[in-house]
Amino acid sequence: MALLSILFAVLVANGPVVWAVETSPVQAFQDNGVVPDVIPKAPVAFVSIKYPSGVEVRNGNELTPTQVKDAPSMISWDVSPNSFYTIALTDPDAPSRAEPKAREWHHWLVGNIPGNDVASGETLSAYIGSGPPQGSGLHRYVFLVYKQPGKLTFDEPRLGDRSRDNRAQFSIHKFAQKYNLGDPIAGNFYQAQYDDYVPLLYKQLGA
Repeated sequence: MALLSILFAVLVANGPVVWAVETSPVQAFQDNGVVPDVIPKAPVAFVSIKYPSGVEVRNGNELTPTQVKDAPSMISWDVSPNSFYTIALTDPDAPSRAEPKAREWHHWLVGNIPGNDVASGETLSAYIGSGPPQGSGLHRYVFLVYKQPGKLTFDEPRLGDRSRDNRAQFSIHKFAQKYNLGDPIAGNFYQAQYDDYVPLLYKQLGA
């Protein structure tokens, strides 16, 4: 029971009741190899994430690059008063899960977020949507939230959304160690594979 969250749905359809349970982030991260591929210890809470397209990140569900091309429109996690947070979106499967030579390719990095007001945070790396290469299969796209020890001075290069430079071979775990962030307090992830939006994204990035 420690690995299962509260029962979230009861489905009745011409027969016996089907009880659906939602896996905890700990179980989901372990089952899908996010632990240890990205972080050594999974968060115990989910961060809620919705996109302008209407889709929601749910525990490793498959979304399309088209659906996640724009930055999330809603992000929420449990916050402490007067605290600052960092959020990251990272892909450990670049260029593929079978050969992750560019692990991790980070898609978003925002620090000094007051509460969960991401728009008021300090953007270190602007949001870039998913762009898995054709034929590379499913990639995991992992959101992680860290509680900062206070407001921080980041010496990272500021990255825009028109270039791939300095995105690959990132490590959110090493970043967290550098700034004394500890373990992530919340997380979530989706999976995506190539669709027709990816060439447009590559063009945006000058590829």
